[in-house]
Amino acid sequence: MAKEIKIAIAGIGNCASSLIQGIRYYKDIKDDDELVPGLMHNVIGGYKIGNIKLVAAFDVDKRKVGKDVSQAIWEKPNCTKVICSDIPNFGVKVKMGHVLDGVADHMKDYPEDKTFLVAKEKSVDVAGELKKSGANILINYMPVGSQKATEFYAESALKAGCAFINCMPVFIVSDDKWGEKFTNKNIPCLGDDVKGQVGATIVHRILTHLFAERGVKIDHSYQLNFGGNTDFLNMLSRKRLKSKKISKTESVESQLSKRLSYDDLHIGPSDWVPFLKDNKICMIRIEGRKFGNIPVELDLKLSVEDSPNSAGVIIDAIRMIKIALDRRIGGPLLSPSAYFMKHPPQQFTDEKAREMVEEFILNKRER
Repeated sequence: MAKEIKIAIAGIGNCASSLIQGIRYYKDIKDDDELVPGLMHNVIGGYKIGNIKLVAAFDVDKRKVGKDVSQAIWEKPNCTKVICSDIPNFGVKVKMGHVLDGVADHMKDYPEDKTFLVAKEKSVDVAGELKKSGANILINYMPVGSQKATEFYAESALKAGCAFINCMPVFIVSDDKWGEKFTNKNIPCLGDDVKGQVGATIVHRILTHLFAERGVKIDHSYQLNFGGNTDFLNMLSRKRLKSKKISKTESVESQLSKRLSYDDLHIGPSDWVPFLKDNKICMIRIEGRKFGNIPVELDLKLSVEDSPNSAGVIIDAIRMIKIALDRRIGGPLLSPSAYFMKHPPQQFTDEKAREMVEEFILNKRER
């Protein structure tokens, strides 16, 4: 039997809740079940989903800090749909993390059940807690715009000798200086900014690639997103969106041979609609010219439960980075990052990235 993959999570919000529920939901899948609804891979490098074990957790909300993770994932402002209600006690209490820039100032102006309530407890030594727990991997789920907080958790992972998965649009894995830090310590990292299983970015990327491959000249395009979770409430502060906009825009533009101007491509969140909860609505429009300079227009609406959309991707990312740990591969993982993330160190088409990931699993590609 494969050894346990011990994970720690920074930020016990909707994404963490869906991930934890999903690990429980799929725990009894058999090895010979090659195609499992909802999963991209059942077994990776000998590791099943049931091999993943949560050993440490960090948050700053007073409704979560001090509680077992099995209870904390249901606390407000979490609002994602229930995948699995049968979550046993983990024996893992949520420790007080470091706030830094993780909580936007405007969040205090909204109802308590929609926003963060910062605990008054003293922050723990995160690197020390990671070492004590024996965690192999730290997963970062800080809110968008949390530059200092994300850098803090990346540094804590380095100090603890812990691999790092950066799910958020703060550039760590795709930043040369940070990548070098992980390479020098021979610690693998994977990121940045998780690409949902079937989400706004992956759909927009593939449609853009399709237009380009079929010889259509794209003149204008937009992608607007709105939802009702704390992620969208947090993003009402436009100053927190710089890296998010870069991440999503570059992900789509990477599929074009020539980039569009700032005026011709707009990608970003639009608004917070509380009653939508964790549901995200995406509106995509592409305007182009085909044979004979004849116009072609596409309008698409996508509705997804936001957090489960990323959970399956991260379940694969966890096992990919464990393979790297087993093989003693350090630094940014190029293949998995290109397939699972919006802003990897190097962009490829999704078809090529998938091929590279399969080669990585079979040990035919180092990174």
